[in-house]
Amino acid sequence: MNKVSIPKSFRVKSFGCQMNVYDGERMAELLGAQGMDAAGEGEDADLVVLNTCHIREKAAEKVYSDIGRLRREDGSSPLIAVAGCVAQAEGEEIMKRAKDVRMVVGPQAYHRLPEMIGKASAGERVTDTDMPAEAKFGALPARRKRAPSAFLTVQEGCDKFCTYCVVPYTRGAEISRPFSDLIDEAQKLVEQGAREITLLGQNVNAWTGEDAKGRDIGLDGLVRELAKLPDLARVRYTTSHPNDMTDALIAAHSEVDKLMPYLHLPVQAGSDPILAAMNRSHTAESYIRLIERVREARPDIAISGDFIVGFPGETDADFEATMQMVDTIRYAAAFSFKYSPRPGTPAATMDDQIAVEVMDERLQRLQAAITRDQLAFNRASVGKTCQVLVERKGRREGQWLGKTPWLQSAHFTGDYAVGDLVEVELLEAGPNSLSARVC
Repeated sequence: MNKVSIPKSFRVKSFGCQMNVYDGERMAELLGAQGMDAAGEGEDADLVVLNTCHIREKAAEKVYSDIGRLRREDGSSPLIAVAGCVAQAEGEEIMKRAKDVRMVVGPQAYHRLPEMIGKASAGERVTDTDMPAEAKFGALPARRKRAPSAFLTVQEGCDKFCTYCVVPYTRGAEISRPFSDLIDEAQKLVEQGAREITLLGQNVNAWTGEDAKGRDIGLDGLVRELAKLPDLARVRYTTSHPNDMTDALIAAHSEVDKLMPYLHLPVQAGSDPILAAMNRSHTAESYIRLIERVREARPDIAISGDFIVGFPGETDADFEATMQMVDTIRYAAAFSFKYSPRPGTPAATMDDQIAVEVMDERLQRLQAAITRDQLAFNRASVGKTCQVLVERKGRREGQWLGKTPWLQSAHFTGDYAVGDLVEVELLEAGPNSLSARVC
């Protein structure tokens, strides 16, 4: 390929999960440290990084569509890099199909982007999908986050091997970042203005490490240590696995004031045969008992979850068990998706794949129940007073938007600034947000 100038501007476009958002922010910081400027809205960028997600249906095809849209009117293209999980899973295929792509880099190798850019500018096409899990964090520049809420990846990879999931193949085995590195990064985020930190991991509650005194600790210990940072007001974590929800972590929800009353704990299905086929390590009964223990520790906690409908072999009775699970838990929020086969996963070759029209009908019923319960949770919040972390201006004059401790969106008016913690009374609830009045 032809040589091009070293890029002076960049854009990182991230898709999918919060860990991809974190990776996208870190790539932007890395490129900024190389002297490049982030392109403004509507401006052409010399370098475009498509930070992809492989979880959703037709993820790879969407990547090719995005690549095509980057072609300019004169037929030229920016320097294009495909990063993330689709890059990890289908790197060689991307290079074959998309001639405009100069770089393919996996989620564990993006710290090598600067040297890859040098090679790509010289006319090479470069692929790096190695998985040295911890190496990238030490090679990344200092955090430059200025928003009031920040992500902090503490754990990556997965050893659970759910039969529908590509994460063990695209992110690698479970690995925990060192305690001291996380405390240092959290301190830098707080110094840059973060009032809230969300700890991230594919199985975030599987994090383990040694504290400053050499003692073995789990996620609860990390949360307790972060809560000591004086200017940090809130701590959250996601996404959790039921198998790693320890007694100590449950206790932290009742004992650590800065740990917000919100828990995202995916169940995926309410049917034991389907859970077994998914290779989930819990049953419907053990999951329900776990939620009861969490609620006993923190009665006001908001529970959210994930569901997959139409998994191979799912009968009407299996789906009704999932609906019963929803009725029993009464989620404050939940994400629900139709099953779609991921190449290379065991479920993709299972018999009894479910017809699309059946999945559509089931998903509509499930989402209606979830919306019902989300609205009920929000309405039950009316009359409460709480602090809202101001995140941005609203559409109306003097209006501000922020998050309650239960991760609800709330809007109110007044003279405030991003990052303020404002005491409000919640007045009126819809399924997606609440109105509030400053106390």
